[in-house]
Amino acid sequence: MGEHTTLLRSYVGGAWQTADAEGAPLHDAVTGEEVARISSAGIDMAAALEYGRRVGGPALRELTFHQRAALLKALASYLREHRDELYALSARTGATPGDSKFDVDGGIGTLFSYSSKGRRELPNDTVYVDGAVEPLSKGGHFVGQHVATPLRGVAVQINAFNFPVWGPLEKFAPAFVAGVPSLVKPASQTAYVTEKLVELIIGSGLLPEGALQLVCGGAGDLLDHLTEQDLVSFTGSASTAAKLRTHPEIVRQAVRFNAEADSLNCSILGPDATPGTPEFDLYVKQLVTEMTVKAGQKCTAIRRAFVPATLMDDVAAAVRERLARVKVGNPANPDVRMGALASLEQREEVRRSLKALLDVATVVFGDPDHVEVIDADAERGAFISPILLRADDPDRAEPHQVEAFGPVSTLLPYTSAEQVIDLAARGQGSLAGSVVTGDTDFAREVVLGVAPWHGRLLVLNAEDAAESTGHGSPLPALVHGGPGRAGGGEELGGIRAVLHHMQRTAVQASPGVLAAVTGQWVAGAPRQTGVHPFRKSLAELKIGDTVVAGPRTVSQADIDHFAEFTGDTFYAHTDEEAAKANPLFGGIVAHGYLVVSFAAGLFVSPEPGPVLANYGLENLRFLTPVKPGDELTVTLTAKQITPRENADYGEVRWDADVTNSDNASVAKYDVLTLVAKENR
Repeated sequence: MGEHTTLLRSYVGGAWQTADAEGAPLHDAVTGEEVARISSAGIDMAAALEYGRRVGGPALRELTFHQRAALLKALASYLREHRDELYALSARTGATPGDSKFDVDGGIGTLFSYSSKGRRELPNDTVYVDGAVEPLSKGGHFVGQHVATPLRGVAVQINAFNFPVWGPLEKFAPAFVAGVPSLVKPASQTAYVTEKLVELIIGSGLLPEGALQLVCGGAGDLLDHLTEQDLVSFTGSASTAAKLRTHPEIVRQAVRFNAEADSLNCSILGPDATPGTPEFDLYVKQLVTEMTVKAGQKCTAIRRAFVPATLMDDVAAAVRERLARVKVGNPANPDVRMGALASLEQREEVRRSLKALLDVATVVFGDPDHVEVIDADAERGAFISPILLRADDPDRAEPHQVEAFGPVSTLLPYTSAEQVIDLAARGQGSLAGSVVTGDTDFAREVVLGVAPWHGRLLVLNAEDAAESTGHGSPLPALVHGGPGRAGGGEELGGIRAVLHHMQRTAVQASPGVLAAVTGQWVAGAPRQTGVHPFRKSLAELKIGDTVVAGPRTVSQADIDHFAEFTGDTFYAHTDEEAAKANPLFGGIVAHGYLVVSFAAGLFVSPEPGPVLANYGLENLRFLTPVKPGDELTVTLTAKQITPRENADYGEVRWDADVTNSDNASVAKYDVLTLVAKENR
């Protein structure tokens, strides 16, 4: 090992460790110089997993969803302050400044996104309630509900070389919010960037010990030590995903396995998008962008460009003209638009794949073996020209089976929506696809036709183009995965990614036990009356605290006044004969919103106090018509209490049940309020 070459470290068992071997060399994708060496020799994989389970898991599970989400936000802010350090290393992978921002800022943005969703969509608790209460008996004393709790294992995350920052963070974020520790195993080619990322994260001091571990180098016997409580998430080739999925321990223990694999993603140009239309220009620009960002090394990049047969020549000429303006070379040069592939080995792999494609396609632009580069040596660096191919027979198998994982795309003709739907499906499952058209009928037909083979579809037109994030940009709020060849997963994306790291359990019990387990009051559970709950601070309030108010009689004069005052003169409230003719009413009935207004007047405690504001109603249903002379009673019960981590107040959800003199519910809904944590 050279005097100035660094052996990448692993972070396991709460400490940085260096392998007890010389390691394999990693090279700068631009200059060919040795950047570092990598090896995991001597790392005790079983001990690392056990450390995550024993130390990281309990520390995370002590925190609520909101507390974990708040830590993610702090971490994202910290990484944003240090991203220049990541940009500098990213450039050595062949990435342009734009490529580096795509990776680094995309990963940081994912942390911010999961932090926001965690605080908005999850409770400030350690258990997640999934769905409504299910009545299991006539008397209401036996009910069921699904809850989700964190798995007691480690999320093993095996990442690809093309996104050394975004890749780890998109998997780490939902696992962390769920309360499951992560062990990251980056691809070797660009592991020096991920090592720096983890160094920054650990150095921030923000995370509980054991929440994140890193193994640089081979996985060794890591998978042999998995348990039924562990998870594996993989990004990489479909062939490697298939091998991992059938690993004996993964099969034996039924380990949750998520794969995001390479796929032959497509983009479809609509027949309406002729030269001169905005959609034609958008298609050409998007195709060139997808070919050249990250030098085409994206699992979401466009590999198959479907074009109406009559527009093949026009598209080929327009793409060729735009590609001719793309400068390839050293990313440090501001004129460079496309950098290098991640390694010389990756370039050879692209060239091998191109040989298979060239059996059925012709080159429209580029040369697989030669490229002019700026400020670099074309052979020492892993440079390759953007390659646009044209296959005039779309029925040949190769374009639908062979992926050149670089700046390569193939133009393919089609003659009808039905045909292009069939052609898109021949990719056997894709992460992402796009349809570029101004024709909404064509868009609907194609989207619904190709959806079963895609995890995500973008419909691009003149209306959404300015705000669209583009064909190949994963969004943390949406599914990032796909069927078939693309890995078969859809777990990554939104709260579903968090729940992937949790066990869903059906709890069958009495209402009181269910309320105790979930931390949320359910109908039939005990209530407490006494001091009006609106006089209690968040610290004093308990679920089940209740006020019963009423009765109040609804008069004909009330209904008439409400109709005149609001302008709601719907016949059921104002026309006796018409109302009688309606079998739902049988006569004049009160406005639903009059009932809700009267209920508020009954349960409110008007003096200033800990209740700061009413900010809405949810799940409102009007169940029984209210007629003149009916008496209304309202029962308001504290249903869910959610303190806000960084505020002096929290949210309280109240169950409101408005009944008539026969004790029949006339309206049910949730009232949402903000309540001070302490009385002032």
